[in-house]
Amino acid sequence: MAAAMVEMDGSIMEGGGQILRVSAALSCINGASIRINKIRAGRGTPGLRYSFPKSIFIRVAVYSPGHLSGLELVRDICCGNLEGGSVGSTEVTLTPGKIKAGNHTADPQTAGSVGLLLQVSLPCALYADGPSELCLKGGTNADMAPQIDYTIKVFKPIVEKFGVHFNCDLRMRGYYPKGGGEVVAKISPVSELSPVNMTERGTISKIYGRSFVAGVLPYKLAKDMATTATRVIRREIKDLYINIQTLQEKDMACGSGNGIIIIAESSTGCIFAGSALGKKGVYPDKVGFEAAEMLLRNIRHNGCVDEFLQDQLILFMALANGISRIRTGPVTLHTKTAIHVAEQLTQAKFTVTKADDENASNDTYIIECQGVGVTNPHF
Repeated sequence: MAAAMVEMDGSIMEGGGQILRVSAALSCINGASIRINKIRAGRGTPGLRYSFPKSIFIRVAVYSPGHLSGLELVRDICCGNLEGGSVGSTEVTLTPGKIKAGNHTADPQTAGSVGLLLQVSLPCALYADGPSELCLKGGTNADMAPQIDYTIKVFKPIVEKFGVHFNCDLRMRGYYPKGGGEVVAKISPVSELSPVNMTERGTISKIYGRSFVAGVLPYKLAKDMATTATRVIRREIKDLYINIQTLQEKDMACGSGNGIIIIAESSTGCIFAGSALGKKGVYPDKVGFEAAEMLLRNIRHNGCVDEFLQDQLILFMALANGISRIRTGPVTLHTKTAIHVAEQLTQAKFTVTKADDENASNDTYIIECQGVGVTNPHF
């Protein structure tokens, strides 16, 4: 007997692609049917912007090639069927089959975020019957999405604590508006995910980063961004060497762009980042300042994850076999949305409480989850 269909209002809380990504991944893994209405209804442009023999029924307004590519990638991973999958469509029906290993490609043919494509597809591939290889194309350093450097340097080592194993081969960087970037992710399946306990921040022991220009932009922009970022960080952290490399990308980049990412590591293995991308008319010192302030903001609350990693870990906490706890700063709307969707589509239970130890600030919280322990049927 088919499971009862779950209704999901795509306009609630964050009201964007977060609902779609978490819902599609969890539904694929659990085999539960789902109907998502009013996708991105709360955004400026409503609609979809860019295993398990039960159907997922998603009713949306298709707008973005990026979001559509994510759905098509999930469809391919689970050998499913996608109806109404075109930009401008108002209804999409996704009927997944069994999740199987293999090689898959996603290419929105825009600068749609490669990192967001990985977000929706990685959890699904973990429950395949063998290794998977995902060729993801688009924007590697896109605005309003994780830079690929963040995915590799911050997300990857932390999600591996759950027992996840994957390699990320950056073959070409791609920038707005054309994209053209390419990342190949090789993912090993798991039998089940392990819970994590990240509640001890320790001391900041290392700060490093990458300031870059690509295409026709002058190398001086990279140096100016790095110089400003270093100066801002030194106002608060005076006893560490700050190693921000400056690079001019040529052969490994498609299009022109500039940006910076700064990473901090703690003595207990926590990783934080601040980043920013350049825009036309924005001085490089402002870009460097923004990235540095973002990093410092995420260090001040004495948590173990930054504001951008929070929501990306929720799905893995829900799927893990046991209790996970992470210490963080203010809980973001993206994180609250991910928790809401995870509790709707699984039996996972989350609690968010203020940390009350001597190292906590007014903005330090503990996110705890009793995971459901989803197992891979192929193991």
